[in-house]
Amino acid sequence: MPAAIDFYTWVAVAPRDDRRLAVYSEEFSEGVEFNLDEPHPERAGHWGDYVRGVAVVLEQAGYRLRGASLAIRSDVPMGSGLSSSAAIEVATGLAMLDTSGLVIDRTELAKLCRRAENEFVGARVGIMDQFISCNGKAGHALMLDCRSLEYRLLPLSGEARLVVCNTMVKHALATGEYNVRRKEC
Repeated sequence: MPAAIDFYTWVAVAPRDDRRLAVYSEEFSEGVEFNLDEPHPERAGHWGDYVRGVAVVLEQAGYRLRGASLAIRSDVPMGSGLSSSAAIEVATGLAMLDTSGLVIDRTELAKLCRRAENEFVGARVGIMDQFISCNGKAGHALMLDCRSLEYRLLPLSGEARLVVCNTMVKHALATGEYNVRRKEC
C-alpha cells in the first residue's frame, strides 16, 4: 500500500530533429547522449541507464520516440528506498512520449518502466514503485494487488500521518544484494 509523498522529479524536454537523446542531470552535474537507432544498446552502469532503458523498452513496445534534449532535476533522495529510480523512469518516460506526440495508459507505462529496470538496468524490482509514480494521488494511499494490478485510491484522513525515517543505509538495487535476496526468496 504505497502512497504519494512530497518529493518530485521534474523533466524539461525539447524536441530534436534527429533520433538522439541528450540527457542532463542536475544532481550529477553531467550529461549523457545516445542514439535511439543503436541496434544493440548496452547499459553503462550509471544513472543514464534508467533513461536509456525506458527509451529502449518504449521503442521495443512500438512507441517510436523522436530525439529530444532532457534536463532532469529531482529532490527524491537517491538510495533512500523512496523510489528515486522509478521517479526518473516515469518522469523521463512521460517527457519522451509527450515530445513524441504519444499517449500511453499510466498502468502500461508503469509496466514498461519496471521492465526497463529489470531487463536493462538489471535490478529485479517489483511493480509497486513505478505504479505509485504513475497512479499516485496527493492525500491518498494506493491499495494495489501486484498480481492483477487492480488498485484503488484510499483517502488518508486528516488524522493520518506518513513518517519517513532516514536509516542512513544507501540502497543500490542493481549492484547490491537486492537481486540475490529476491532470487533466494
